[in-house]
Amino acid sequence: MNVSLAGCGPSNFSMVVPERSFALRYVVLGFIDEAVFARLPPADAQRMMEECFAYDDVLRRGGHFLGGEALDSARNAVTLRMKDGEVQVTDGPFVETKETLGGILLLEARDLNHAIALMSNHPAARMWPTTFEIRPANEEMNRLVAERSAAVAPEA
Repeated sequence: MNVSLAGCGPSNFSMVVPERSFALRYVVLGFIDEAVFARLPPADAQRMMEECFAYDDVLRRGGHFLGGEALDSARNAVTLRMKDGEVQVTDGPFVETKETLGGILLLEARDLNHAIALMSNHPAARMWPTTFEIRPANEEMNRLVAERSAAVAPEA
């Protein structure tokens, strides 16, 4: 897919214009090589995180940042699978890879190209070996989940 990212360089945080007419939500999965990050000098790691937080604030002010979660190390993960009718629990992430899922960001954008442009500005995209996977949210399934949650929510 060819996407023009003109004006989306790291010094152009001001290019994110506040808008409120977005119709699409995206889940951004951020993958990171934990070994590379662990070798960074603490001051460099802190500076990188501050830059990421600053850009997340730009996304918030533009109405794009809907939420997110940072994840603990993949060393602390388990994977559940059904095999022959039984649940099997395996240590670690589902796939064997140097990059592991480091967190998720919920993003609102006009379309996929807009989501790509927004995440291309994120400092994490240029700071260390990071991969972002951007997927449209499954709005129909999310609606069903929300309806179910509301139906079975404990009374306050």
